[in-house]
Amino acid sequence: MRIKAPIKIDRKTKNLAKRLSVGDIAVINHKDIDEIAATSLVEAKIKAVINADISISGRYPNKGPQILCEKNIFILDNVGKEVFDTLKEGDVVEIIDDKIYLENNLIGSGEILDREKIKEKLKICHENLSNELDNFIDNTIEYAKKEKDFILGNLNMPFIQTEFKNKHALIVVRGQNYKEDLSTIISYIEEVKPILIGVDGGADALLEFGYTPDMIVGDMDSVSDKCLKQCKEIIVHAYPDGRAPGLERVKKLGLKATVFPAPGTSEDIAMLIPYEKGAKLIVALGTHSNMIDFLEKGRKGMASTFLVRLKIGSKLIDAKGVSLLYKSRLKVKYIWGLVVAALVPILIVAYVSTPIQQLIKLMELRMRLLLEF
Repeated sequence: MRIKAPIKIDRKTKNLAKRLSVGDIAVINHKDIDEIAATSLVEAKIKAVINADISISGRYPNKGPQILCEKNIFILDNVGKEVFDTLKEGDVVEIIDDKIYLENNLIGSGEILDREKIKEKLKICHENLSNELDNFIDNTIEYAKKEKDFILGNLNMPFIQTEFKNKHALIVVRGQNYKEDLSTIISYIEEVKPILIGVDGGADALLEFGYTPDMIVGDMDSVSDKCLKQCKEIIVHAYPDGRAPGLERVKKLGLKATVFPAPGTSEDIAMLIPYEKGAKLIVALGTHSNMIDFLEKGRKGMASTFLVRLKIGSKLIDAKGVSLLYKSRLKVKYIWGLVVAALVPILIVAYVSTPIQQLIKLMELRMRLLLEF
């Protein structure tokens, strides 16, 4: 294998994905590449990934490397963090088999992750999954005890401008198949006109489909500046002690935001806000709702999500995966049905139209003359 191309480099894959161009080599430091990160790299149409860390550690079966491999993106794994000291953005590097060269100088090497190697590593992951599940459940129970009073009790809700009373709320989370799911429920958005809430990067998906988010909720680490400037209300998710790292970014853009200190995830408070404000129905898509989802987010349990869903369950519809549930295919019999339906009015017009009847008789007469000869 021989690949030569300019690099884009960042320790955070979600930041790097915004800067990638077609044909780049992405240099990342991402342990256990998750599905969302891999999808963002695939969408950028890069040539290769150089990962300073381990793409599959063996803790759980993360899907990222397999997604990259299926799209024929070369993966050079575990090259070491020293690569960040050697390379800078824009350098043109050459990958020859498992080695990296800069200006013909060897600067590092790693492990090639091909289909067979990924399959082998994922098999080990599945064997370790039961132990990971035990730890995950223990952590979930432990944190649920700590967070139950905050979530199930009287929530100290900040002032929210958006009016939710007796309305539907649609929450878009940057999760598995979230764009496909969003495209599937476009008719619902057009007909019902729900309040549109984007959780961090999920807000950009709304913008991509032509909708301006009514609210963005999150720590502001993956949503675009353009989306922040266009949305109607910004809720910065802060730590329970009040620290809100995302607030600084919002202020630098000259925008106003409301800070919401809370345990758990940003999507949890994105669900709690419409519920506490009297929304009639909450529709969520792209949400993180199982152990693999949470492990990919780097979380050891899902206490807050469990408690939030327990609290708002009567009003919540989870549309995650709806695009996989319903995939309409245009069948041949449907096409013939459309053809027949289109011919019916033509035949009726032909039957009642005198000029067309005369034309048919002329054609009939001409055919008889031809047959006689």
